[in-house]
Amino acid sequence: MSQPVAEYKRDLSTRHINMIAIGGAIGVGLFLGSGKALNQVGPGLILIYAIAGVMIFFVMRALGELLMYRPVSGSFAEYAGEFVGPWARFATGWGYWLVWIVTGMAEITAVGEYFQFWFPELPQWIPALGALIVLSAVNLIAVKLFGEFEFWFALIKVLAIVGLIVLAAAILVFGFSEVGDTASLSNIWSQGGLFPNGAASSLLAFQIVMFAFVGVEMVGQTASESSDPQKVLPRAINSVMWRILIFYVGALIALTALVPWHQFPADGSPFVHAFTLIGIPAAAGVINFVVTTAALSSCNSGIYSTGRMLRTLSEDGQAPRALGQLSGRAVPARAIGVTFCAMLVGVVLNYVVPEQAFTYITSASTVGAIFTWGMIVVAHLGYRRKVARGELPEGRFRMPLAPYSNYVVLAFLAFVVILLAFDAETRIALYITPVLAIAVIVGYLATRKQAPVKSEALLR
Repeated sequence: MSQPVAEYKRDLSTRHINMIAIGGAIGVGLFLGSGKALNQVGPGLILIYAIAGVMIFFVMRALGELLMYRPVSGSFAEYAGEFVGPWARFATGWGYWLVWIVTGMAEITAVGEYFQFWFPELPQWIPALGALIVLSAVNLIAVKLFGEFEFWFALIKVLAIVGLIVLAAAILVFGFSEVGDTASLSNIWSQGGLFPNGAASSLLAFQIVMFAFVGVEMVGQTASESSDPQKVLPRAINSVMWRILIFYVGALIALTALVPWHQFPADGSPFVHAFTLIGIPAAAGVINFVVTTAALSSCNSGIYSTGRMLRTLSEDGQAPRALGQLSGRAVPARAIGVTFCAMLVGVVLNYVVPEQAFTYITSASTVGAIFTWGMIVVAHLGYRRKVARGELPEGRFRMPLAPYSNYVVLAFLAFVVILLAFDAETRIALYITPVLAIAVIVGYLATRKQAPVKSEALLR
């Protein structure tokens, strides 16, 4: 049996990091959640994704500046602790762990739904459980294997979306397929306008849209296992904007140009529906495979992130010390095991409330993600204040328009949280938030006297 090791291995190459960054921005929120959002909002969803995408870009640039200052494992929690306070390290670390626990639940929920495309009689919870077991095993073997899985998962998603955009362009120009006579860019504004159900009700879609972006920040978690973080991470972060323009805005323009918005079902994937209407049944099966891999990719990332965050919390004395140990393969095996057990709750939800599981889970995940993004922006403000006082050197990877952009992003995130209260299905997230806040306070008070055991190597 291999002996435990002290540090991570830098086995994630440039191609791994780049595809992890791309894959983190394309998940089940786009492939599944956008169906409900299109049905609710109409073509104006394109504008909502663009606005949210700009906010996320600023969050990522704030994170990028912090990463270039000090690339560390468990980056969000570390920066929160350094520039906000020890309580912020605890709340951000455990909050982010919870984000990916519930996000992983959402992804395996999506896997269960997608499998019913091929096996209508198969209970939703069976493929959900199978996916969780396989992906946990992948993460236990080696970080390089995780990187390879994520590379190919992301590549499949990228090729699928690019293929959809190219096919839509060809149909618009040449008019072939069963939707050739009705496909038109004018579908975006001629079917009742951008917001046919009213702009006010359309605002509620921001919850679904923000959930779609959960995972973009995960590139920060790879800092301690990247072969060249100072070179690779800025490139990956700067690519956020064009990824959003191509993979979200571009895909939604293609979908609504091919098929009028009101023809998309609220309870299915708009990608599968579009290809079915085009008259290529086999393509619908292929797209269903693609969206299944998208869900698997996001869950894979979630297991990776939660394992590393639990280890960081353990090293800081804010989680059981046993979770900080790496296996002989340099992976936090015990922390991953805890993550696996927690995500089993998602399997139970798929068994008990299969119809409501996705909405309940995504609502809770969005609140946690908003807290994490907000803490990144607040920590960045603290960092910039120290730079202004001459306590830290000026970085080369500056966040644009700071500090004004920081305040705009924080106001936007608060606005999204408020919107959750206006929908009965998403309101559940606000009900459980005080409970979680109390749990975090109690946990922090119980562990605040624990001495950190983080090695100096982890801080470099």
